[in-house]
Amino acid sequence: MVRMPPITAAAQSSTSRRTAAPAWLVTLLVCAGQFLVILDVSVVNVALPAMRTGLGLSELGLQWIVNAYVITFAGFMLLGGRAADLFGRKRIFVLGLALFTVASLAGGLAQEAWQLIAARTVQGVGAAVLSPATLTILTTSFPAGPARTRAIATWTAVGAGGGAVGGLVGGVLTQWLSWRWVLLVNVPIGAVVLLGAVRWLSESRRDAVRRLDVPGALLVTGGLGLVAYGIVQTETDGWGSASALLPLAAGLAVIAVFIAVEARAKAPLMPLGLFRLRSVSAANAAMVLAGAAMFSMWYFLSLYVQNVLGYRPLQAGLSFIPHSLSIVLGSKIGPRLMNRVGAKTLAVTGAVLSAAGMAWQGTMDVHGTYLGTILGPGILMALGAGLTATPLASIATSGADPADQGLVSGLMNTSRQMGGALGLSVLSTLAASRIEQGHGPQALADGYGLAFHIGALVLLAAIALMVTALPRRRADLTHG
Repeated sequence: MVRMPPITAAAQSSTSRRTAAPAWLVTLLVCAGQFLVILDVSVVNVALPAMRTGLGLSELGLQWIVNAYVITFAGFMLLGGRAADLFGRKRIFVLGLALFTVASLAGGLAQEAWQLIAARTVQGVGAAVLSPATLTILTTSFPAGPARTRAIATWTAVGAGGGAVGGLVGGVLTQWLSWRWVLLVNVPIGAVVLLGAVRWLSESRRDAVRRLDVPGALLVTGGLGLVAYGIVQTETDGWGSASALLPLAAGLAVIAVFIAVEARAKAPLMPLGLFRLRSVSAANAAMVLAGAAMFSMWYFLSLYVQNVLGYRPLQAGLSFIPHSLSIVLGSKIGPRLMNRVGAKTLAVTGAVLSAAGMAWQGTMDVHGTYLGTILGPGILMALGAGLTATPLASIATSGADPADQGLVSGLMNTSRQMGGALGLSVLSTLAASRIEQGHGPQALADGYGLAFHIGALVLLAAIALMVTALPRRRADLTHG
């Protein structure tokens, strides 16, 4: 645990004395930072085949280009939010953006696979530091009321847009320039936003002495990474091999130590007491399972359309536009539908749609077509994903104390990212095992199809958990 020194009187002021920047400029700067963070979750997917060719990555090694970013993003996200409160939101925003930008440059210039994976790891840390600060800067820069509501709505829309256009941006950059530009494009944008933040953003922080749980962040990230690595090793060496069992056992041991540390910490990264609430524990468990299945959708679709159907990167990016619009649509209509049918019913409905889409997508073969193989199941999967996330988050936060609302929201984001990282490890391993049993494009299609079918089964498990464990009425949210 790292104990912070007392904050001096000069530091206790909620904002610096510098003349406040115009509201539109503050919104533009922080939303640009959030856009980069969310964009980099999805922008690399279309570039993966080109990355594999350029750096000689294996089918399983390819997943670490995605997982290295997602695991560190998830593991350090809660720590990043607390650091912003302690050290100052502007300072942490600048630090996170600088780290993210430098790592993007290093990744774009990488000459070896390990260099790219290392750069993506540092990118994930930068994103975890940067992302929470973007929202807290908005909420502290605008007074409660319509102005703050508009700012947060803009922030939400920009985040959704970053994920939605990632495939298209990745396709354009990869085909017209090089895969390296899906990372290098962050450098000029990041530099401009960085200069603007230093010049115009005002500083703010909490007027309290708090502790920063660095050990917790390191333990949960390390444990998750070891478990993911052990899962990957099972494909080549088998479940009984030392190369698989040792990292799996080590990862589980590290996670157990993390739980022990959190139970005794005075300011834990993840307060375990929150999980005594049925709404919080059930919603987070459902989010882990849903994330494990849904997160991998873009990864395997990108590989299928390029490696099997022969799409060029730009074609692949364009083909995912209906999917992206479906996620945005589901996210937008989710709150309205939730008021009519209830959060639990909507979450289950969304998961059912996604499971149906995954089962359908799993029938892909070497003769697939866009209209017959990609469009229909893709819309179902994406629309279901958009409908599921909001009600799960609503259930989790509705059962928690108002003072813990932000923390519970952070836990839900962490659960989704962690579930996605572990799900990608498992599904990639199973897909690679099936691919090695055959030859040529049909073997690839069979492997990717198996990943979607297993993903559908994982979603069925999530549906069963939602039906049996999620509270239905608001009065039930805080009761077991």
